[in-house]
Amino acid sequence: MNGWSLRHSADSPAGKIAWGSAGCGAPLVLAHGWPWSSYAWHRVIPALAERFHVHWYDMPGYGRSEMREWQATGLDVQGEMFAWMLDHWGLERPAVIAHDFGGATTLRAHLLHGTELDRLVLMNVVAMRPWGSEFFDHVGRHIAAFTGLPPHIHEAIARAYIRGALANDLDRTDLEALLAPWLTEAGRVSFYRQFAQADERFTAEIEPLFAKVRCRTMILWGEDDPWIPLERGRALAGRMPFADFRTMPGLGHLPQLEGPQVLLERLGEFLAGS
Repeated sequence: MNGWSLRHSADSPAGKIAWGSAGCGAPLVLAHGWPWSSYAWHRVIPALAERFHVHWYDMPGYGRSEMREWQATGLDVQGEMFAWMLDHWGLERPAVIAHDFGGATTLRAHLLHGTELDRLVLMNVVAMRPWGSEFFDHVGRHIAAFTGLPPHIHEAIARAYIRGALANDLDRTDLEALLAPWLTEAGRVSFYRQFAQADERFTAEIEPLFAKVRCRTMILWGEDDPWIPLERGRALAGRMPFADFRTMPGLGHLPQLEGPQVLLERLGEFLAGS
């Protein structure tokens, strides 16, 4: 079966992590971001699994992984857990496709924790300061007011937040699946906890090291991203002089759902190259 599923779990230092895999061949790991889950990859997994042994997981505090009270889920923890998951899977030099703060997560694992990669795709990533909208900052400073919201108000906020990332409408099933983990009681608390634990020092620590990335790298950007504009992608490419930089016209912050075929075309040559 080469579709997305979360049939396995791992007891990590940051809590129980739900994960899945499909296909055979060279290892490829998919790293999601905020406020997403591994489900965001479900439209590209079948095609990727025809050529690779694809691995994915829901980061601690996200999706179907454990969400618990006072759980630490900042980028520092996520970088450590990315490295931990590669060890858990026994992967030594996988290719990686990272999205949103999966970029900072993966880069921290590579640059601070010694994780070796075969090649790396950084797609519409959080990797450099400044990051976070005015709303993001506001929620982070007033967490108590948001965690006490009635469920229907919280749902409206979470739904609007997700839609704000898009340049194109999603299939309704996809939108509801992205939203669902945040509508449980634990999910509601975890949703706002991510705002509270966001800290730009976690990207500041790695920004001076970008020129020291030790693998082939492609920076890939949906040109119409409402959250992280194309200029940020160009600035990141300027910090990584040996990285390829490519764009996807007409796509927003979620290319893997907004234009999966376009994304697969961009990935094909880079992932197959020597």
